Amino acid sequence: MRIVIAGGHGRIALRLERLLAGRGDEVAGLIRNREQGDDLREAGAEPVLCDLESAITEEVAAHLQGADAAVFAAGAGPGSGVARKETVDRAAAELFAEAAERAGVRRLLVVSSMGADSEPPPDTDPVFAAYLRAKGAADAAVRARTELDWTILRPGRLTDDPGTGLVTLAERTGRDAVPRDDVAAVLAALLDEPGTIGRTLELISGTVPVAEAVKAAAPD
Repeated sequence: MRIVIAGGHGRIALRLERLLAGRGDEVAGLIRNREQGDDLREAGAEPVLCDLESAITEEVAAHLQGADAAVFAAGAGPGSGVARKETVDRAAAELFAEAAERAGVRRLLVVSSMGADSEPPPDTDPVFAAYLRAKGAADAAVRARTELDWTILRPGRLTDDPGTGLVTLAERTGRDAVPRDDVAAVLAALLDEPGTIGRTLELISGTVPVAEAVKAAAPD
């Protein structure tokens, strides 16, 4: 497959690029900083310069032409304020989904967050609350696109611990941590499992091998 990843220099994206390239897929990663290109090449991906905060739909759609699948793994990241939660975590996700539809790329995976479907508690840090609201709005916009075969993945607290290959993947998992290695492995497996289309799934570390967990998450 040819797969285009938004947020191509992110810590999940780079792991995913290595996995996909290693199994023989053609991978491109959208980045906004040219200096990040060597890291993508090292991971086996083609760097594509595209700033999703300033790009228009037609520009992003052009980068998606000919792809078999698209993955939104971009995020404003730690240290960013409320404004960038809106421009990246919401607006860029919606733009990417619209561009995928425009380019005829049906399969779309979105990396979201636990808690994105509910209003944050009153004592939530304002920036984190803005992040959750942005993710929730983006997820709702993706779900509304009936021309897309979407799957939304909501990992628990992300860590850089080595992956175990053992996870819990379900509509509701409860809150816990999960290594980025295992998030990337699940994303790669989801690309091959059409039974997960139209599903929003939470992910934490667990006891089930990734391949089995993804297969079990697909209704019969």
